[in-house]
Amino acid sequence: MDTVNDPQIEAIVIMSSCQAGKTEALLNVIGYNINQDPSPILVIMPTLELAESFSRDRLATMIRDTKVLRSLVKDPRSRDGENTLLHKKFPGGHITLAGANSPASLSSRPIRIVLCDEVDRYPLSAGTEGDPVSLARKRSATFWNRKIILTSTPTIKGVSRIEAAFEESDQRRYHVPCPDCGAFQVLIWGQVQWPEDRPDLASYVCEACSRKITDADKIRMLREGEWRPTAPTRKTAGFHLNEIYSPWIRFVDMVEAFREAKKLPETLKTWVNTSLGQSWEEEGASLEEESLSGRKEPYDLDPIPGNIVLITAGVDIQDDRIEVETIGWGRDYESWGLEYQIFYGDPAQPGIWNQLDQFLQKVYIHEKGFRLRITSVCIDSGGHHTQEVYRFCKPRYGRRVFAIKGMGGPGKALVGKPSKSNSANCPLFPIGADTGKDLLFSRLKIKEPGPGYCHFPTSYDEEFFLQLTSEKVVTRYLKGRPYRQWVKKASGARNEALDIRVYAIAALELLNAKLNKLADQFDSKAKTQEQEKPQEPASQTQRGRRIINPGWMNSWKR
Repeated sequence: MDTVNDPQIEAIVIMSSCQAGKTEALLNVIGYNINQDPSPILVIMPTLELAESFSRDRLATMIRDTKVLRSLVKDPRSRDGENTLLHKKFPGGHITLAGANSPASLSSRPIRIVLCDEVDRYPLSAGTEGDPVSLARKRSATFWNRKIILTSTPTIKGVSRIEAAFEESDQRRYHVPCPDCGAFQVLIWGQVQWPEDRPDLASYVCEACSRKITDADKIRMLREGEWRPTAPTRKTAGFHLNEIYSPWIRFVDMVEAFREAKKLPETLKTWVNTSLGQSWEEEGASLEEESLSGRKEPYDLDPIPGNIVLITAGVDIQDDRIEVETIGWGRDYESWGLEYQIFYGDPAQPGIWNQLDQFLQKVYIHEKGFRLRITSVCIDSGGHHTQEVYRFCKPRYGRRVFAIKGMGGPGKALVGKPSKSNSANCPLFPIGADTGKDLLFSRLKIKEPGPGYCHFPTSYDEEFFLQLTSEKVVTRYLKGRPYRQWVKKASGARNEALDIRVYAIAALELLNAKLNKLADQFDSKAKTQEQEKPQEPASQTQRGRRIINPGWMNSWKR
C-alpha cells in the first residue's frame, strides 16, 4: 500500500497464498483515493458476477461502515443514478467495477487507478478484444501518475499471468529475523519440519542456527521483518508471500493440510497454489498406451472389487453407435474400470436407446454382499443427436442421468451450473473438458494402488488404451498470451474412451460424494451383516445381498 504513493512505481504485483489480505489491500487503495486523492478507478474481477458480488459484499460494506466515505459516495437508494452496483461517483472521480469476461465493461472511460484481482482466473481474451489486463493498461495510458495493481494466487507455471508479472518486477520477499540468532531469512516450506506422524510437533527450523521456531515467535518476527527486492529495481514493485507468514495459520495446520493434499495430484496442486503461493509445474501431460495396458488386472464383475462404494458412467454418442463405460469408485478417488460397452445402431431410432437404458439399470454384485446400481450418468449432447440425448435424459433426471456438453479451454470448472435454454427444456451441464483431462492424466500417472490410482480389467482391449492416451497438452499463444491446449497426437485419432472417462468423472463430481464416509458405512454394514450371519451356510438365494437404498445417498451427500 505504501508503493501506491511512490511516484517512482507505476505497477504493483502481489503474488501470494489465499487469504493473505490482497483484496483488503485493494479496498484500502479504493478508500484512500475516494477520500484523499480522488481519481477515476477501475476494479476488474474474473467475471461480471464476481464484480457484482465484490460490490455488494465488500465495497458497499466498506463505504457504509466508514463515516468519511459514506459522506462522499451517494446513497444507492438515491434516484440520480450516481451510485449503482457497478458504477459509483464521488467528488473528483468515480469507481467502475468490471468483469474480465465482459469486453464492454473494459472499454470507454480513461482510468488512473486500475485494480486487477485474481488475474490468473481471467479468460485468455475479453471476447475478441484481447488480453483483459492489456486492455485495462491501455485505459490508463493518458495519466502520467497512473497505477496498475495486479493480485492473484498463481496457477500453472508457464501460463500464470501473475507469475509472469512478478518475474518482471523487483521481486520483493519478506525477510524476518530468527528470534535466537537474528539472521534474516525468507520463510520457505522446506524449513517446516516435524517428526514422522507427529504434525502437532511441527516447527520452523532457522536456516542459520537450526533453532526450532514456534508459532508463538511469529508475531515478533513479522513485526521486525522487512521487504527486500531480489531483482534490479524497476518501475514495477512485486511482492510474494506464502501462508507460513500468516499469524492466523499454525505450523501444525499447514502440515496437516499438506499431508491430506499430497494424497492426490490435483489437491497437491491446489495446496501449492493457495498455501505456498507458488505456480504448479506440470509434468509432461502425455502418456503412452503401453504404460497403462500393462497394468491390467484379473478382477471380476461378479462380484466387483470390495473397495468399490459407488458406480458412475460416461456415455458418448456417435452417428452409428453409443459407447459407455462404468467406473467403480473407492476411498480417496481410487477407481476401477468395470465395463466398456458399444451399442451399434442408429441413435435416431429408439431401439439403441432402449439397450442403453437397460444397461444403465444393471445391478452389480459386490464382494461384501451388496448389490450396487449405477448412481450417476453423464451423456454428451454436444456432438451428435443432441435432441435424442435431451429426450432420453430429461425423464431420467431423477435417476441422475444428466445431459452434458463439453466446453474446451483452460480454467473452466469441471462441472458448471446447468441451463435449460434448449428446445427440450432439459437441464444441461457444461463440462470443463480440459480441466477433466488434466485431472484424469494426473491420476493415470499414479503408479501404485492407493489414492487416485486407476485400475483396469483384463477385458479392456488395446484400442481402449490407444483412445485413452490419444491426446497431449501443448502450449500455444493467443494475442501473445501463452495457454495450454489438449490436442490429438495424430490426425484422425479416436478419443472416445478419453472423453467418456472424463464424463464419468464429471458424473461423480455432480454427486459431491463423500467417498471415504461412504466407505466407512459400507465397512460398518458389512461387519454388522457378518455378525448377524447364521451359523449354517445359507443358500445363494438366502444370502444377504441387497440393493443399496438410493435414498441413502442424501444422507452422505451432504
